[in-house]
Amino acid sequence: MSPTSDDLLRYPIGRPQLPAGPLAPAERTALIQQLAELPGRLTAMARRVGGEGLQRPYRPGGWTGRQVIHHVADSHMNCYFRYRLALTEDNPTIRPYDEAAWARLPDVAATPITVSLTLLEALHSRWVTLLQHLTEDQWQRTFYHPGNQRESTLDQALVLYAWHGQHHLAHLESLIAAD
Repeated sequence: MSPTSDDLLRYPIGRPQLPAGPLAPAERTALIQQLAELPGRLTAMARRVGGEGLQRPYRPGGWTGRQVIHHVADSHMNCYFRYRLALTEDNPTIRPYDEAAWARLPDVAATPITVSLTLLEALHSRWVTLLQHLTEDQWQRTFYHPGNQRESTLDQALVLYAWHGQHHLAHLESLIAAD
């Protein structure tokens, strides 16, 4: 089945493909590098899109560029905490949150995107340091997401969040292409 035009706008790089088993060390290294580079790439992309462009949605009914940047900060903070929980508890049940409702909160409109970009720089520095020091056994630790009723390994979460950064970079890129 071919993707619809809405699917292409919503998932410009496709949907994430989670591994069934452990990642190879070289795969992890490449994904961690993507996370390390994401704050700088988001900052550069935000500059390219520009202030007016960030006020536009990347697709009809979608978030604005501003909302996307604040969302990435919210989402990656949550993931960082999920890693820490999985590393210190046995298969913890994580707390889901309503991403769309968070994107509509008043701080998203009132806070300059530079605040979330700075936050991401610090967060990713800390997160990447943690990831670079995990053992093979730690990568296989899990957490349970009650929203999708799924247990995920930290390897799978790495794949998902590296994808997540690229996914939203593509959304911002589409704002440039729309000009």
